[in-house]
Formats: sequence, C-alpha cells, structure tokens
Amino acid sequence: MRNIAIFASGTGTNAERIMSYFEAGNTARVRLILCNKSTAGVVERARKHGVECRIFTPAELRETTLVTDWLEEFAIDYVVLAGFLLLLPPAVTDRYGERIVNIHPSLLPKFGGKGMYGDRVHAAVLEAGETRSGITIHHVNGRLDEGAVIFQAETPVLPDDTPETLATRVHELEYAYYPRIIEQEILKMQ
Repeated sequence: MRNIAIFASGTGTNAERIMSYFEAGNTARVRLILCNKSTAGVVERARKHGVECRIFTPAELRETTLVTDWLEEFAIDYVVLAGFLLLLPPAVTDRYGERIVNIHPSLLPKFGGKGMYGDRVHAAVLEAGETRSGITIHHVNGRLDEGAVIFQAETPVLPDDTPETLATRVHELEYAYYPRIIEQEILKMQ
C-alpha cells in the first residue's frame, strides 16, 4: 500500500475526490493533506475523511525542513498537487522526482504558468477564441506547469460559454480522470 500526500490551497474538491477514490481501494491511501491556508475548505474535507491535515506558511515550505519532515513522518511515497498555488521547493521536487503530479485546467502548454489558475485560465481560453479546452495531468519539475504531460482530456468550448460554464465541464473532467490517473502512475511504481 502506497502513501499519498496531497498539497492543496483551496476548497479541496479534487482532494476530496482523491480521498474518496482511495478509501475504497488497496493501491494507495491518502495519509496527509498539506495546506498553506488554515481557512481553506480542504482543511474541513480532510477532517471529514479522517485524514491528517498540516498547515504551513510559504516561508516554512521554502526555508525550513518542516514540510519534508512531515512527508518523512507519514512515509509518503507519492505527492499530488490539487489546487496548490505555490511552487514546490527543490527539497521536495528533488526527493520525489516523477512521483509528484499536478492537474491544470487547460491543455498545456497553453494557458499555464504564473497567475494561470482557476477562472483566470478559463477567461484566457475564451478570450483567445479557443475551440477546445480541458485538463492536463503532468509531472512536477520545479517550474510552473512545465513538467512532462501524463494525460490530457478535452471538452469543447461552446459559443455561449462563460468562465463559469467552461469551468463546470473542466471540473467534470478533473473529477473523472485525476484519481484514476494517479492510481495508474502509482501502479507503475510497483
């Protein structure tokens, strides 16, 4: 059984789907949620699922061993980013390498990088006149949204879409695919 840590900064809907998915299986389990915002919705979702949640500041992530000590304490094998808005430091990316994945709400390499998250991405897709959008699940390499692509899924951009309506369809792709792709990647480790 592999141990997963999820880094999250927000509401935690993807984190919750991942926790639920692995509660029913024997491939892996979510042992730890790591969050940089004590008021984030993911904190309550972790509590609801009985998963330990630890809070840290951006400075603690960058300048101390606190977070890597927690990863060691919980014997973490695999790291998942789910709405995490900070860049992981080399202490984490060097240690876990291709055992870190992220999900991005566009078809990378388009609409990735600094400041491109949530509805900002969907607004940029619409403004650019794109006809397709979707999700990208990729490895994390220490640079924003530049890791090797593992998986992409698409949805059409409709003529009457708003950032909110496009986000709804993109979220459906995230919920459907992210837990399964994580499991496939973990199975490759065995």
